Amino acid sequence: MPKRILSVSYDQSLLRTRQQILESKGHTVTSACGLTNALEHCDSDTPFDLFILGHSIPHAEKESLIEHFRAKRPAAQVVALKRIGEEYVTGADLLIEPNPRELLDAVNLISGRGGIA
Repeated sequence: MPKRILSVSYDQSLLRTRQQILESKGHTVTSACGLTNALEHCDSDTPFDLFILGHSIPHAEKESLIEHFRAKRPAAQVVALKRIGEEYVTGADLLIEPNPRELLDAVNLISGRGGIA
């Protein structure tokens, strides 16, 4: 089932690439660059059901964003992409390596499709 995704990063080129990959699989993606832009999108009326937090976001900001997202949209799933040395992100449903294959697999898992994209 296609998802409405909010993808957050500090790297514009990674946001564009991630958006293209996910939209090629039928998902609707809104990209947010940075904390302020992410919070604005989260506070909008858009019914996001998946948040993707890029590896360029510092650990503490990821956890702060997740807390804010969960307060606004408790049913939304959260996928966090790992920074070097990052072993956990409080509140994330999945913590994965920052590569396209793992991202698509994670989105498929959350979408209930399982398997490789």
